[in-house]
Amino acid sequence: MVSPTPPSAHVQGNCVAQPRLPRAVRMVSLRAGQSDSIRQRPGETIFLKGGEQVKPFPPHPDLQPLTPTCNPPCLAAAMPPGVSPGPEGPSAPAPSGRAGRRAPPPPRRSPGLPEAKRRGRARRLHQEVAELQDGLQHLDLAAEKPVPSGTGLAYDKELTSFHCLWDKSFPECPARLTSIWTKLVEDGLVERCVPVQARLATEEEILLVHSPQFLALMASTADMEEGKLRALSDTYDSVYLHPNSYHCARLAAGTVLAVVDKVLSGELRNGLALIRPPGHHAQRERMEGYCLFNHVAIAARHARERRGLQRVLIVDWDVHHGQGTQFIFEDDPRVSYNTPSVLYFSVHRYDNGAFWPHLPDSDSSAVGRGQGCGFTINLPWNQPGMTDADYISAFLQLLLPVAFEFQPQLVLVAAGFDAAIGDPKGQMLVSPACFAHLTHMLLALAGGKVVLALEGGYNLHSLTEGVSAALGSLLGDPCPPLAGPAAPCPSALQSISKALGIHAQFWPSLQHVEVSALSTEDEGVEEALGETGGVPSPVELPCPEALPSLEAPPPRRPPACTGLVYDERMTQHYNMWDSQHPERPQRVTRALSRLQELGLERRCLRLPPRLATEPELLLCHSPEYVARLRATVGLRPRELHRAGSRYNSVYMCGESFEAACLAAGCVLSAVDAVLAGQVQNAVAVVRPPGHHAEPDAACGFCLFNSVALAARYAQQVAGRPLRVLILDWDIHHGNGIQHIFEEDPSVLYISLHRYDAGAFFPGGPAGGAGQVGRGQGRGYTLNVPWEEPRAGDLEYLPALLRLCLPVAYQFRPELVLVAAGFDAAQGDPLGGCLVTPQGYGTMAWLLATLACGRLILALEGGYNLAATAESLATCVRALLGDPPLAPPPVLALPLSPHPQPSALHALSLASAVHRTYWACLRLHGCTLCCDTAVLVPPLELCSTSAPSWAGHPGTVPEVWVPG
Repeated sequence: MVSPTPPSAHVQGNCVAQPRLPRAVRMVSLRAGQSDSIRQRPGETIFLKGGEQVKPFPPHPDLQPLTPTCNPPCLAAAMPPGVSPGPEGPSAPAPSGRAGRRAPPPPRRSPGLPEAKRRGRARRLHQEVAELQDGLQHLDLAAEKPVPSGTGLAYDKELTSFHCLWDKSFPECPARLTSIWTKLVEDGLVERCVPVQARLATEEEILLVHSPQFLALMASTADMEEGKLRALSDTYDSVYLHPNSYHCARLAAGTVLAVVDKVLSGELRNGLALIRPPGHHAQRERMEGYCLFNHVAIAARHARERRGLQRVLIVDWDVHHGQGTQFIFEDDPRVSYNTPSVLYFSVHRYDNGAFWPHLPDSDSSAVGRGQGCGFTINLPWNQPGMTDADYISAFLQLLLPVAFEFQPQLVLVAAGFDAAIGDPKGQMLVSPACFAHLTHMLLALAGGKVVLALEGGYNLHSLTEGVSAALGSLLGDPCPPLAGPAAPCPSALQSISKALGIHAQFWPSLQHVEVSALSTEDEGVEEALGETGGVPSPVELPCPEALPSLEAPPPRRPPACTGLVYDERMTQHYNMWDSQHPERPQRVTRALSRLQELGLERRCLRLPPRLATEPELLLCHSPEYVARLRATVGLRPRELHRAGSRYNSVYMCGESFEAACLAAGCVLSAVDAVLAGQVQNAVAVVRPPGHHAEPDAACGFCLFNSVALAARYAQQVAGRPLRVLILDWDIHHGNGIQHIFEEDPSVLYISLHRYDAGAFFPGGPAGGAGQVGRGQGRGYTLNVPWEEPRAGDLEYLPALLRLCLPVAYQFRPELVLVAAGFDAAQGDPLGGCLVTPQGYGTMAWLLATLACGRLILALEGGYNLAATAESLATCVRALLGDPPLAPPPVLALPLSPHPQPSALHALSLASAVHRTYWACLRLHGCTLCCDTAVLVPPLELCSTSAPSWAGHPGTVPEVWVPG
């Protein structure tokens, strides 16, 4: 059966030619009975001129699905005489013998061994191909669509036309805006932004949130004298009024709406609204805390009611709790697909209720009411002096896992900067650079549709620096290095743990398994956890901030953001005995072709490829091993076969040594470009892969360990033990990298891989969670082993957010290397997992917050050509600064898939093992056991009225466990 041919196909002779696809129909002149000798292409139907039809075998995974469902005229024109296309494709007439009798079927020979193996492989791949095609239905695989570009900046001098008439030293003053504008002009950011015209919010827009009575009261203040204004102000908490207050409050709300509309219409990618007065304390019928109208709440309602959005995330990082926004949405009756449409997250100072606004509703036990139950997340700090590490941990452990599960279509940020260093009200120690990191993380959501609206911030120096850093992140500048301690403080961990324990029942991504419930059969786990299976005394690793580091990069990214290195000579390495071997030259040619099709290659700076020299190879490999591989040049096929069979899953040809040297050399070329500041990051499209290669042995298609060589080479170039993070997301454990660095504390190796209790390649205990390194390197090897197939985004993103990135932030790398195998992608014949291209792009985006953006991605595995090419392309887009594509919306969050229980087990086990070494993991999550607990969906838990415990501090709901 032949698949229908799209209208763009054209006829060449007796076949239908499909662009980028093997021919679907072929005419062959052959004697009957000899059809078995024809070399058939995957998915191809062959018609013999005698009328015999050779049955096709299932298509190869790199075939693209054909979308038309009918047979176009050109297909009929290409059919042989007497054959007409039907609804299922062309059908051939039955061959007839003499006198009209049906001729007996010709005898068929059994296929040879190579042909049988090839057909068997194709049949095994059929299911994975179908899954991949289903998973990529929502992607446009033809050409890159124009993505929104430009960062909007809205500002109007009229917003400085009000001030406190009776207190000239009032902290909420016009200088807050004028100093910010001056700073942005000095830093050259204003000229890089797209100006957005400020406008007044209409009365109808304000009434989306506020009551008519409150609007009328505010309008009346425009004609009041100072005495009446002061008297009215005194009836509210921390408010002053000016004759221009009503006008400026309307202008502030309208300015936020103007930016939101530009972003949602696709005219802009993201935006910042510089406004005052602030708004997040304002309630439906009440002004409070310098706030008159609640701009962010109005924008959220506007996006939902007027723009048709179904899910909006509000992130409030002002040091004061935005109780106004919370009260507006905590029992929001508007739901979309049985799910409340607004998720509110606030991280703020609380001091157990002693910090303003002194409300029990500011505690983590306030989770929303009625249908909004579970969609209010409060993270209260109970002491001053919180640092960058505390805020980073809050985002990674709590906000981002929930946000990715919620899948917002717009992110609104109540961007107060009163948690910054030196602010007289917040008394926190957050550096300006931290706001750049937080902003970059949020850009991974909603396809990058993020709008920041200024709230508080009362130290003019830290305010202007913080706004400048956040705007730079919106513009795509690399995240600057963080300041202060690398690990979160115990008080922060306690607050995060409490919030995790409360919200794990609402959000599957926050599920946790207690250490006592874990199996400790993996080798090394008992030793790491202690004899009782608990957590032993902490082992303090060297403090990164006390170590020397590279100079901070320029505040803006280099002219060329992403480098790309590739050499066609690497395709000369091939398997002479099996043309369908999964590690074949088409892996890199298809990947590069996809980058060219999407226009991504021309946006990169092509870096010069080169051969790795012998001294460079000796940085990780033994002289004897290098000599053995060099000796394969010029060997005869039988000798090459013998040389390859010496190792585990390795083949060699006469050009293998040169190709392996090129692969390593290309990655080293990327290291040179990144460390020299020529590019911000780089991608090496190389083969053969390398992460299995040991110091003295090839293994698993790998000859030289390119990523390990890059780490050693970078340290050699720096002239000191540069702190290098290697993240290996190839589906197979990178045993070679682990063994090379297992005693080295300057290299942190993290691997996410399929393990299957040691049965999955490369096999053995080396990939278990209990393998943490040796000697001084103990704690610097972190394995996350999946115990079964089909791990996907639901497993990989929580692993990255709640385990890998917290440890990486505490390690504070100066260079990030990614062993980027894409054999965990959906449809890969070897991995059996379900990671989507968006999942890979999101991981690459989040990793770019580390090491001031110095990141190198080197291709490792990936054996479904289409999936590998598409996944690599999404990573390149992320490194170029295009936010990850938003995933398709789910129909209902309570019905969305949950992470695999075995994956929760693996994450919790790895966390339990490594909290010994990394303070960032010393959380005490909820006591939910994934094997027995049933999560109660928010709408079922409190569908009609607020639960008795909602809003009352100190009372945490019990998690229902049946039986």
